[in-house]
Amino acid sequence: MFGTYFLFSTLCLVICDVFLFSIPKILSLFLEFIEDQEAPSWHGYFYAFILVLLACLQTLFEQRYMYMCLVLGLRLKTAVTGLVYRKILIMSNASRKAVTVGEIVNLVSVDVQKLMDLIIYFNGTWLAPIRIIICFVFLWQLLGPSALASIAVFLFLLPLNFMITKKRSHFQVHFMKHKDERAKLTNAILSDIKVIKLYGWEKTFMEKVHAIRRQELQALKRSQILFSQMVWFCFALFQIAFVMFAVYTLVDNTHVLDAQKAFVSLTLINILNTAHSFLPFSINAAVQAKVSLKRLAAFLNLEELNPESSNRNTSDCVRVTGWGVSSLHRIDLTVPQGSLLAVVGQVGAGKSSLLSALLGDLEKMDGCVTMKGTAAYVPQQAWIQNASVEDNILFGKEMDETWFNRVVDACALQPDLESFPAGQKSEIGEKGINISGGQKQRISLARAVYQRSSIYLLDDPLSAVDAHVGQHIFEHVLGPNGLLKDKTRVLVTHMISILHQVDNIVVLVDGMIAEIGSYQELSQRNGAFAEFLQSHNTAEEKACSGFPGNAKRQRREQNWKIYAAYLRATGLPLYAYIILLFTCQQGVSFFRGYWLSMWTEDPVHNGTQQYTELRVGVFGALGVIQGLFNFLPSSAVFLGGVLASHKLFLQLLRNVARSPAVFFEETPIGNLLNRFSKEMDAIDSIIPDKLKSLLGFLFNLLEIYLVIIVATPKAAMAIVPLTAFYAVFQHFYVITSCQLRRLEAASRSPIYSHISETFQGSSVIRAYKDQERFILKSNCLVDENLRICFPGAVADRWLATNLEFLGNGIVLFAALFAAIGRTHLSPGTAGFSISYALQITGVLNWMVRSWTEIENNIVSVERVSEYSRTPKEAPWTLNDKLQGQVWLTEGRIEFRNYSLRYRPNLELALKHINLTINGKEKIGITGRTGAGKSTLAAGLLRLVEAAEGAILIDGQNIAQLGLHDLRMKITVIPQDPVLFSGTLRMNLDPLNQYTDADIWTALELTQLKNFVADLPEQLEYKCTDQGENLSTGQKQLVCLARALLQKAKVLILDEATAAIDIETDLQIQSALRTQFKESTVLTIAHRINTIMDCDRILVLEDGQIAEFDTPKQLIAQKGLFYKLMEESGLA
Repeated sequence: MFGTYFLFSTLCLVICDVFLFSIPKILSLFLEFIEDQEAPSWHGYFYAFILVLLACLQTLFEQRYMYMCLVLGLRLKTAVTGLVYRKILIMSNASRKAVTVGEIVNLVSVDVQKLMDLIIYFNGTWLAPIRIIICFVFLWQLLGPSALASIAVFLFLLPLNFMITKKRSHFQVHFMKHKDERAKLTNAILSDIKVIKLYGWEKTFMEKVHAIRRQELQALKRSQILFSQMVWFCFALFQIAFVMFAVYTLVDNTHVLDAQKAFVSLTLINILNTAHSFLPFSINAAVQAKVSLKRLAAFLNLEELNPESSNRNTSDCVRVTGWGVSSLHRIDLTVPQGSLLAVVGQVGAGKSSLLSALLGDLEKMDGCVTMKGTAAYVPQQAWIQNASVEDNILFGKEMDETWFNRVVDACALQPDLESFPAGQKSEIGEKGINISGGQKQRISLARAVYQRSSIYLLDDPLSAVDAHVGQHIFEHVLGPNGLLKDKTRVLVTHMISILHQVDNIVVLVDGMIAEIGSYQELSQRNGAFAEFLQSHNTAEEKACSGFPGNAKRQRREQNWKIYAAYLRATGLPLYAYIILLFTCQQGVSFFRGYWLSMWTEDPVHNGTQQYTELRVGVFGALGVIQGLFNFLPSSAVFLGGVLASHKLFLQLLRNVARSPAVFFEETPIGNLLNRFSKEMDAIDSIIPDKLKSLLGFLFNLLEIYLVIIVATPKAAMAIVPLTAFYAVFQHFYVITSCQLRRLEAASRSPIYSHISETFQGSSVIRAYKDQERFILKSNCLVDENLRICFPGAVADRWLATNLEFLGNGIVLFAALFAAIGRTHLSPGTAGFSISYALQITGVLNWMVRSWTEIENNIVSVERVSEYSRTPKEAPWTLNDKLQGQVWLTEGRIEFRNYSLRYRPNLELALKHINLTINGKEKIGITGRTGAGKSTLAAGLLRLVEAAEGAILIDGQNIAQLGLHDLRMKITVIPQDPVLFSGTLRMNLDPLNQYTDADIWTALELTQLKNFVADLPEQLEYKCTDQGENLSTGQKQLVCLARALLQKAKVLILDEATAAIDIETDLQIQSALRTQFKESTVLTIAHRINTIMDCDRILVLEDGQIAEFDTPKQLIAQKGLFYKLMEESGLA
């Protein structure tokens, strides 16, 4: 695809090398001119100008090459990101379990960057060896057979370099593996941070992340030490000069080492050094890219959905014939057009799998699925986009105001929209974090209804809403007189009260259809449906937003505080030591060059030079010392970088973990993933590498200035203004570059958020056949990111070109002043000066590149550190507060004039709550959707702090307790069941507090014992990310078992059994009554029948207490509670 463009860029690099190798020839002629005092002066000026002209042409072609590589890299980034995104939309269920959002984010951030790096360095893998061969040919022409000695040294160093590269590749694989593990766990934590905070598990999960991070940094440290050894070998090429000069002068006494031979050889060795140093970078880039390509290939080769699993061409609306997967067997089902089919069954019977099969999301073993027309899908756990309520409902369709209002009304959303700050334009946080579960489900349903599809697949959409709201939705949306009355509807439900109004019912048992027929037909049979109804009847008898802001560009000028933060993380004493080592290194380098110039000026007697042995010995010793001084500071910088990475990552992890729940509502997960992946990758790898390069080139530049000024003092007149120009160019560039970097980083976060959102909602997107719109949005986000990247790439080339021209100016003045003063300037000194001056363009270029990379990436330190300035929640523990006390023994809860608001600018969500709950009392909490039921639980757990008033538990004001002291004494079973990637045991007992016997007892009480016993690894069974290899009901039962293990004195059930069938619900309620009879239990419920046996019932309305009394008294009063019972069919 990009071959021609890449070949043209390669041609530019080849032409650049032609000019590069012409320079030593011109230098040789110039030194002959210096030595020949009779030569005309214009020869010298001519050579000086030709020298600079060749250097300028080399610069132009090299920068053109770099520009073309960067453009090609951006194109590659677009292509690979598009491939990855498209893959997300077609991954099978098995593939989704094998990969996480964090790993995918790593692919499009870290791995794509490795491929972009390869484009720049790839030509070095074949061109560097050619450069090396040309250098040896030129050296042979200068020194004859003595050049063979340099080849021997080089061949000795080369295999060592390759051995180190291979070993480093091994550590790089381990480094990336641990990085992926960390990304996977970090994504899981950030996705379900609310649950982690509810349980007070922050420290436990931080330790898990930190353990992986330690392994990651250990692999990075070993890799960096090996890289320092590679750098030492690169600089050890100076030993080539030593061996070559030693053989040349010692083997034959008549060989005289003059300035022309010495400094032209050194210029060639500098080219050899550059080629040889470029080679390990190229090999390293190729190795890293190979690892990244394998990871990308592994992802892109994951199993995809079979497009033939479900097709849309049949006379009936839905037909499944002889269909089977591992979770469904022998399914034969036909749904006539316009009918309503209910699917019922126990937890794990295969109800959700049946809908997935109809969508084509499960791999069929045999049979076929066909559907006629378009389909809309409402998943059991609502998928909400980080967008406005309106955009979530429209889902890419044009606005039809009349139809929109009808849909909103039918889905009972109108009161919610009126309560939102901006109505239907209000922004919803990522994953719907700032709205209730019922609101999420109704928005998800409204989205489906608005599409006007032919077929509706509805996975228990009524479980998360109140009974009266559920009845309203059925009557106005799903039922015989609803908006969808003429549509084909397949409804998974646990609501028995609506079954008599459906056309047909399918009863699933263990993944097979046990019965199918109308309500009347199945009721008369004594089969599975009759048992299902019987269990329900028995149960009844026993029962009788401020919103997130978009990532904004930070317009703060770069300042030294960021560098200070990085240096503090590294340790100032270490950097003082590093500066000393670099100073020693360049000092030794200067004396080595000066010693060589003195050597070339030694007088010749009888065809030989005196002191040859001394000159060779000292020159070699200085080279060995310089090689050592190159290894030590490089290692120190890299080790300092690992130390800084460790401290900054811990700081980021702690700051994010200590942030309040509202922070995660306002901050998209893409922003946080960006900090933990891309920004930390910059701190891990880029900043230490570029800092080492910057310090090395800076001291090298100072050495060059010193050499030029010592040889030709008048050149200082040119160096000072040219350096001033250099500073101006760089300052102008840095201001622009830093802003571009911030813009680029801000434009990257939406890409990651979109990937995360798409991964979670891919089934919904496919059901609506809306893949193209999401792909288009992904492309637009990537294009926007590249639109910002491109000016930065162009600015880099602009700066490099201008600064290399400045460097060439210094070469010109050094050569001109040498030509002017040749009468009192020895050839050795002139060669010393000009050979060093010729290095200045490369040094300036690489120094600026390093400085630019640091300036552009140091913002990562700022972005990681900025979370230290965000608000933090209260301390986790206050040891002195409860020291010596046994707190929470009764479970008595008292609300005193308690009010709560989610943000300062919002209305009160709870208003002046005054009530007392006695210890061991069982309280039911009910009310219409949005009344404040879950908000009351959030206040009790201090997820949101009180606006006024107080809550006392056993006489202790909870505002004066540490958050973990409070939350770990209260057990919560949240509305949405959450499991983490890991073993079943870990999910049941994250803190590793209980024995196997305790765990099996809890599983037995939650009806999970047989299920877990049948699993291959039982308690060590691996749950995938989000527990996707378990049904929603099974996940909720695992959460219940987790609660039973804790046996806290206060238990909060927030719609805990909404996803469970009636019979299992009854068994769970019985277990809870038995196991928590000595505890205070607060049950938030939509199903009124689940709280009828509570001691008292709290009815909330609009954030206030409407009623609070025993069920008997509330029924007698015939108030709001009685109305809710009527709507549920219980009165």
